[in-house]
Amino acid sequence: MKRQGSLLEILLVSLRLGLTSFGGPIAHLGYFRDEYIERRKWVTDKTYADLVALSQFLPGPASSQVGIGIGVMRGGILGGIVSFIGFTMPSVIALIIFAMIVSSFDVSNAGWLQGLKIVAVAVVAHAIMGMAKNLTPDLKRKAMALLALSVTLLWQTTISQVVAIVIAGIAGFFLFKGDTSDENPEFKFPVSKMTGAALLTLFFALLAILPIAREITTANWIAMFDSFYRSGSLVFGGGHVVLPLLEREFVPTGWLTEEEFLAGYGAAQAVPGPLFTFAAYIGAVIGGWQGGLLATAAIFLPAFLLILGALPFWNSLRTNPKMKAAFMGVNAAVVGILISAFYFPIWTSSIIEPIHFVLAAFLFSMLVFWKLPPWLVVLTGAVAGLLFL
Repeated sequence: MKRQGSLLEILLVSLRLGLTSFGGPIAHLGYFRDEYIERRKWVTDKTYADLVALSQFLPGPASSQVGIGIGVMRGGILGGIVSFIGFTMPSVIALIIFAMIVSSFDVSNAGWLQGLKIVAVAVVAHAIMGMAKNLTPDLKRKAMALLALSVTLLWQTTISQVVAIVIAGIAGFFLFKGDTSDENPEFKFPVSKMTGAALLTLFFALLAILPIAREITTANWIAMFDSFYRSGSLVFGGGHVVLPLLEREFVPTGWLTEEEFLAGYGAAQAVPGPLFTFAAYIGAVIGGWQGGLLATAAIFLPAFLLILGALPFWNSLRTNPKMKAAFMGVNAAVVGILISAFYFPIWTSSIIEPIHFVLAAFLFSMLVFWKLPPWLVVLTGAVAGLLFL
């Protein structure tokens, strides 16, 4: 197995993946495996499986964290940074450009915008189906999902997300501690435990300090950085779950309108790469291209700190049945949070008339039954909205 490579090589390979990886995190992991294991043999199947397992264990964008981990194994910490840049920048640039277009025109009554809002209905419904099947297979976890749905829908604040996750984690700790097992061999990673501990300390320090800095200063960039960093720190379950966190951070506070928010969410489905780059769109609407880059750095920084900080300790974490049990509960709560976001704001702002429901059903069928690529579904929704809505 090859272990070292040039930063340029890592950049070019990850850039090609960033330009072609459509379909969400699960599809991204498939592209990664084809490229990094089958074609280039940079890592083994076992190492790759360990990286994927850890990315599912931690909050943040799973595919991006796996890409960062492979980059570090190939070229050190700089390799991880370069791998992230290559995979993420194509969609960041595309969404910043889209934000500039949206900001220049009145989009509140545009038919194509309504079409994109309905695309969001189909995409999130599809995500709910897949996640519910995998993460809530029994009645106890279904009940946790229902509780999380109730808390986040009836108590619509940012802290409600955290409360639902904490409650589910505690419940999972007690309910599932006898239901887990792991017999995998040790996993080695070129980051020391001391470095890992420092990065984890920085992660929690920023999570505590940024809200305080936001309160004692009037700088908008600190407020933005805090909102994006906190959202990136609290997302278990992938990019779709970041939607309610970001919506409740930026729409009620007036940073951007609901129409602008949902237009960007629809556009994010049409570009390759991680859905977390939706933050670049929001940042660009608020503060131009500089805001887009700031938002991207802030929402992905937790993923960097967590994946690099946790990997040296992963062997002991993944074999601890109590920790694994807690995360079984957390994952169930994620399903409830996603259903809550599906109802509000997505469904309530998108499905107003019968034709809206018909279009949503058609787009959902394109995704689920005909298995067409997401970019085609997005394009169909925008064109249908322009022609018929």
